[in-house]
Amino acid sequence: MQSASKKKVLIVHAHPERTSVTSQLAEIACAVLRSQGHEVMQSDLYGMGWKAVFDANDFPTRVKHDRLSFIDESGHAFANGCQTPDVEEEQRKILAADAVILLFPLWWFSMPAIMKGWVDRVWAFGLAYGYQGAGNAYRYGDGGFAGKRALLAVSVGGPERDYSPRGINGPLEQLLFPITHGTLFFPGMQVLPTFAVYGAGGIDAKGMAEAGAAWGARVERL
Repeated sequence: MQSASKKKVLIVHAHPERTSVTSQLAEIACAVLRSQGHEVMQSDLYGMGWKAVFDANDFPTRVKHDRLSFIDESGHAFANGCQTPDVEEEQRKILAADAVILLFPLWWFSMPAIMKGWVDRVWAFGLAYGYQGAGNAYRYGDGGFAGKRALLAVSVGGPERDYSPRGINGPLEQLLFPITHGTLFFPGMQVLPTFAVYGAGGIDAKGMAEAGAAWGARVERL
C-alpha cells in the first residue's frame, strides 16, 4: 500500500480487555494508518457485543420453514437484501475495504469464538462462497473478496520456541492455515505473512514497546 494513495482499511479485533496486547495493537494500527492519510474502519467485536452464534435468527425471512439450510437461507438473504442489519453493516465495511486486518489472541490454537462467529455470519453464500451463483468456480485468489489484502496480528501466550518447526505446538502458520488459506484466501483475499507477538500473557512494558514498534513498522508497509 503506497502512502501517497489513500486506501480504506478494516480493522477487526477481538479481546474483552482494553489493555490487552490485541487491543493495543489495534490502537497502533489505527494511528499509523490514519497518520498516512488512510481511512480506517473498525469492528471491535467485544465492544459491539457481536452476536457470535449463527442460527435461525439470522434469517428474518425464511425460504424453508421445515428444515434450516444455512446455504439456502444465507443465499436468499444476501441476494434479496433481507439479512440482519449488523451483518449488512459488516459486509458494507469489508466490501469497501482495500485491506482487512484481523487481530486476536490465540485461544486453543485458533481465533476466539466471537471472531469465528463474525466470519460465520458475515461470509454469506453468494459473497464469500457460491460467488455469482457459480458454485466453487470462484475461489482461492478469486471470488467476492478478490483484490483485497488480509493480515493477521496474533497475540500468543507461549514462547516463540514452542511454535517453531520443531516446537511442541507446531509452526504458527500451520496452526493458522484454516484461517489464512480457508477463511481468507478461499474467497479471494491476498494473505500477507502473519505478525505475531509471543509471550503475550506475561509481556512487560519494554516488551510491549518493542512489539508495538515492530507492528507499527509492519503496518506502514501494508
